[in-house]
Amino acid sequence: MMLRIRVFEEMVGALVTANEIRTPCHLSIGQEAIPAGICAALRQDDSVWGGHRSHGHYLAKGGDLNAMMAEIFGKATGCAQGRGGSMHLVAPAQGIFGTVPLVAATIPMAVGAALSAKLRGTDQVAVAFFGDGATDEGHFHESLNLAALYNLPVVFVCENNFYSTHLTLKERRVKDNIVESAALHGLKGVVLDGNDVTSVYQAAQEAVRRARSGAGPTLLECRTYRWRGHVGPAADLEVGEERRRELDEWQRRDPIAQCRELLSARGVSSDLFDCLEADIRAEVDDAVRFARQSPGPDESELLHHVYVSRRGV
Repeated sequence: MMLRIRVFEEMVGALVTANEIRTPCHLSIGQEAIPAGICAALRQDDSVWGGHRSHGHYLAKGGDLNAMMAEIFGKATGCAQGRGGSMHLVAPAQGIFGTVPLVAATIPMAVGAALSAKLRGTDQVAVAFFGDGATDEGHFHESLNLAALYNLPVVFVCENNFYSTHLTLKERRVKDNIVESAALHGLKGVVLDGNDVTSVYQAAQEAVRRARSGAGPTLLECRTYRWRGHVGPAADLEVGEERRRELDEWQRRDPIAQCRELLSARGVSSDLFDCLEADIRAEVDDAVRFARQSPGPDESELLHHVYVSRRGV
């Protein structure tokens, strides 16, 4: 799954560079262990709620690769019928009810989904994915408080890549203390290596188990780093010398390379890795062909889903 996310986003970056894709694309290259590890612990009827950087969340939760590629191309066969682009992904059958680019906007939506599950008496779990920048918003703190107060089955996943657009964590906060928000609001908080997919998966299993059993919400602060810029395929090296140094350091901690080393040590052959990568690249190439060949939305549908329709008016 990590490799699938990586190859897909590398292709998107290349298509943006070629000016074939026009929608703004926020890439999560370097952060793949988080969606892969978290979503592996979920059921199909659990829900996930993402933001502007959610290609990985969509794929890891079971979203259709062709439908997302077509959406990014703005085609009618896209998961949002070409209306939303990269930042508005939806797959209700897989528990993806819409990603929203407004920072922190889907955190309370995840809490609402968890409240719904509790009121309906199901054991479904909701997961909110958000970056470290979202923890500066009131939505974040209000959502943690409400979730803890009503003991809701929700897992808050902070993908802390240490940047909010071009501002570093230390430029926005007096302390590097995001996880402490959990204790302040009365829920469990865990800090973990977001580039270690096994650690992410194990932490997710425990958090989901607690939520599903009625033991309450958890905040997981997954520390990671995005290799590309805030938006688009560039590396944002112009941000400064520190960004360049950090990028070199974090690329040496590539989550996919780490996982491959672990699997190799356990006897998985390099041939299997090569076959897997070839299959994924073929799948992504097929998705690009599908998107290119798909029709654009018809002009007659331009105002659909914009205004309320009343028969006879």
